Parts: sequence; C-alpha cells; structure tokens
Amino acid sequence: MTTRTPWRRTALLAGLALLTAACGGTTRSDVQQQQSSAPATAASSAAANPNAPLKQGLKIAFLPKQVNNPYFTIADEGGITAAEEFGGEGKEVGPSDASASSQVSYINTLTQQKQDAIVIAANDPNAVVPALKQAMAAGVKVVSYDSDTAADGRQVFVNQAGAEDLGRTEVQLLAEQIDHKGKIAVLSATPNATNQNAWIEFMKDELSKPEYKDMELVKVAYGNDDDQKSFTETQGLLRSHPDLAGIISPTTVGIAAAARYLSDSPSKGKVKLTGLGTPNQLRKFVKDGTIEAFELWNPADLGYLASYAAAALASGQITGAEGEKFTAGKLGEYTIGAKGEVLLGKPTVFNKDNIDDFDF
Repeated sequence: MTTRTPWRRTALLAGLALLTAACGGTTRSDVQQQQSSAPATAASSAAANPNAPLKQGLKIAFLPKQVNNPYFTIADEGGITAAEEFGGEGKEVGPSDASASSQVSYINTLTQQKQDAIVIAANDPNAVVPALKQAMAAGVKVVSYDSDTAADGRQVFVNQAGAEDLGRTEVQLLAEQIDHKGKIAVLSATPNATNQNAWIEFMKDELSKPEYKDMELVKVAYGNDDDQKSFTETQGLLRSHPDLAGIISPTTVGIAAAARYLSDSPSKGKVKLTGLGTPNQLRKFVKDGTIEAFELWNPADLGYLASYAAAALASGQITGAEGEKFTAGKLGEYTIGAKGEVLLGKPTVFNKDNIDDFDF
C-alpha cells in the first residue's frame, strides 16, 4: 500500500466544512483475517485524560467508500495533512467500488498491520461492523466520517453537517428555484448509504410541510456513486417524467453526472438541479446556467477533523463519551455529542455570485 501526499487548499472556508471525495488509492491486499469471536464494544471502559499529549508516530488509515471518488480524495488528504501536523503517518486505502462488503478485507488487513486508528466512511452501516469490532478488540481505534456505521462499530462519528440541516436545505434550495411547484426527484448514491438515507428522510419530512403542497417527489433513483450510472439514471428520470421540474442529488458524483447530462440536453435551465458538490467540480455548470445554486461542506476539513479525533482516541484524550472535548488543530475545540457524534459545521451555498471565491 502507498501513502498519499498532502492536498493543499488555496482557499479557506471560515467556520464550516463542506465536501468529500476520494481518488487514486493503494494496492489491495488479498490477505484475509478470520473473524474473531472475541467481544468488542465501541466505548472504552478506560477513563479519558483530556490533558494527555498526542502520541507521536500514530498510524492513521483512511478507508473511504471508494478510492476513485474525488470527494474522498480531498477529505482523506486533509486527514493525512492533519496526521503530519501531529507527528503521525496517514494513508488512504480502499476499494474501487462502493458495494456493501467491499471494505471488509481492508479492515482486516489494517488490523493485521496494527494501525493505531481506522477512519472509515461506511458503504453499509452493518456490513463492516463485525470486522470493525475485531479491530477494536485488537486495540485499533475506529472513527467513522461522512457515512456512519452502526454505533457499536466505532467510537466516534465525525459528521460533516447535521442531517436535518442538509436534508431540509436541499429542499429549500430547489423549492426557491421552481417556485415551490412541480414534480421533483432525488438522485442518491447507494441504497444503503447511511448519510444519504438520513438526508432523504429529512427531505421527505420537509416536503410534507404546507408550503410544499404543490411539489411532488416522484422518484428516488440510485447512481451508486458511479459516474456513468448516475448519468444514465438522470436520463431515465427525464424520460420517465418529461414534466420533471427539478432534481436533488446529495452526492458529488451524482450531481456532476446529472449536470453533464442536463448541460447537453433540451432540459438545460428548465429542469433545476441542486445538491452537494464542489466549487471546482461544478463551476462551469453554474456559469453556463445548468445549476443555479448548490451547497457543501469542505471535505478537507472533514478529513482533518476525523484525523484529530482518531489521534485523540489513540492518545487517550477521549473515549467517545458525550461531553468529552478535544482540540483539532486549526479548527479549534470540539465537543462530542450524543452517540459519539462530532459535528463539523453548517453547509455553505454556492452560486454565480460567490463560486469564484473558492478553490477546492
């Protein structure tokens, strides 16, 4: 396996973070480890020592949903940069597909390698848990980021933004663009993605409010975070619903594929598109009128925060219990919330007026 070099941002987002992407990767090992029957729990019985120094030489492994996703590339390089700051070593490994079980062999290999921490964006909240429990039983700390595991599969979950904030604001953004009227669809990632499903539930709840009575969600499609499938699903949505007014795609792969399809179709400017994407990825589609506005957090900050959370766990500063605090370098102090969740911050809306202010 190889180690990623740090990614440098040319612009900072003050007070928030909005993005995730992964590209490139490392060689996949065929070494499989038998599942252990030894019990493991996500919470440590040891008491936290908030004054403990961060250990030097910590080995932090980032396991994204897939390694050819630009979103996770930026997030993981942000985490690797953080590891270098606190004297550790970070690397990114992972599968090229986003199937439910594709991450399991990587977890087993990282456990054998005696990594100090695994930082994982789960493709499926349950499929990875047995392997992660085995890792924790072997002394490896586990932090989930972007997409959570079941609670017993990790000690801390670093969430990019509140699920409710994201789900509701996506609907609000699209509603403004279509005057609160018409049929809409969602182009999601995989059917089992924890974060996507949470956002979609809040989208549906938001749509149940009286102000959206003239909007109808006609379809939730899944592009599996694959560019070509997302492109094809967009095409299918428009063929099945020629009167579609708008699409929400809460995935960076999906929104880029949908924008590419719409930009070369008669629906450009007529079918409104919003969702989660990066400024560099979507700038041309904003400028040519395909997209009016979209939102995101800074994925580099997401990975950076997850890296510091992993280091704090591995150093004994925190255990993952509610109310514990740790400092994440330049991002400052964070407090662990209920169920081990740490919240990065609120998303930012990008449009033609501000998109050139950002470079990531």
